[in-house]
Amino acid sequence: MHKICCLILLTLFTYASHSQTPNQENDSTKVKNDSLNKREFLKQLGNGFYPTKILNIDLKYLVKYNQYEGLRTGLGGETNDGFSKKYSIDSYVVYGFKDHRFKYKIGGGFRVSESTSTWINLSYTDDLQETGSSTFLTDKRFFSFFEPRLLNIDLFHKHITKAVTLEHKFSNHLLSEMELAVSKIDPTYEYLFNVNGESFGNFDVSTAKIALQWSPFSDFEVDKGKVNETKNGYPKFTLQFTQSYRDVLNGDFNFFKTDFRTIHRFRYNEDVFTEAILTSGIATGQTPLTHLYHAYPNNITKETILQRFSVAGINSFETMYFNEFFSDRYATLQLKHFVKPFKITERYRPQLVLISRFALGDMQDIERHENISFGTLSKGYSEAGFELNKLLLGFGLSFAYRYGGYHLPSIADNIAAKFTFNVSL
Repeated sequence: MHKICCLILLTLFTYASHSQTPNQENDSTKVKNDSLNKREFLKQLGNGFYPTKILNIDLKYLVKYNQYEGLRTGLGGETNDGFSKKYSIDSYVVYGFKDHRFKYKIGGGFRVSESTSTWINLSYTDDLQETGSSTFLTDKRFFSFFEPRLLNIDLFHKHITKAVTLEHKFSNHLLSEMELAVSKIDPTYEYLFNVNGESFGNFDVSTAKIALQWSPFSDFEVDKGKVNETKNGYPKFTLQFTQSYRDVLNGDFNFFKTDFRTIHRFRYNEDVFTEAILTSGIATGQTPLTHLYHAYPNNITKETILQRFSVAGINSFETMYFNEFFSDRYATLQLKHFVKPFKITERYRPQLVLISRFALGDMQDIERHENISFGTLSKGYSEAGFELNKLLLGFGLSFAYRYGGYHLPSIADNIAAKFTFNVSL
């Protein structure tokens, strides 16, 4: 199957490159459009795409690294309006040099309604997913030139997922997405999920999801038939429901999940603001560890502070160790206060960010998860710290301290010191 995906991508790349022939336009038209083209190019690049005439090459698949795959590299892309305004292809293929395995996705879609941006998409994916991670269907594409948490993740599960999704825009402020999917799940670690005396080392999951994203205070405008967000208003709200069905398309378990997130910014002036992110989730029924929650930890289990020195995440708990906690119900609150940048020179302006993070969680029937040990967040987890960003070439420093119910006996084990990395186009 990965050979088919490679063939599709190579064909698209070849056609895209040959399509970059100069248009026979007059010089004045070219000059007039230069600034617009450059601005659009930088916007696409900032979103993680290198645009060509018919294909946006996906930069996030070029180079990555994690503890299970080692170096992970490949190609990916999605077609743009130059290919078709009614049909799309979205695929990738990557290879892990440590696990010696190809992963890929073959996907495509077609537009049902232009006025409501209604699309139906189909996909086949054979890849890895971090155990305990939870994402929203309606999340806009997130791209970072460097993904720090990925370097130290070692708890993955393989999944082969067939999915059909429906995207629909009720209004510019309210977006929705629905998904029906069947997945074959195979953890890469020793794990058994015990349900009514039967232990599952691998299993099938059949799910239905619906997600809503509401941005009531954002402003939008239509440009060339496309809706663009001109004012990034706050607060924003995202809600998602997931139902897994047993005995439907070979599904092994019944469980239900509700996920919620709200983001708000309290802006005091152009440079100073406080960002608050509240995230919560609850899973009921026969939910395997793969589909439960962690709180996005980002600390590796090493003896000294210097051995744990790595790169800080964006919204992760820097003092929480990987695989230390899992929950079937949880809530996190992250507060970041951005201080006015220090004006050393016109271009050199480091910025101090004060940070507080809190997490609370618990788990029922913890004994069902066999061959793996972890704690819960029932006593409440707290950390505080600061970042000093953009000290040199986008790099900065981060310090965090773990206190409260899960404070560790050794002072050094509660401290996390790391790099930060911030680049914007």
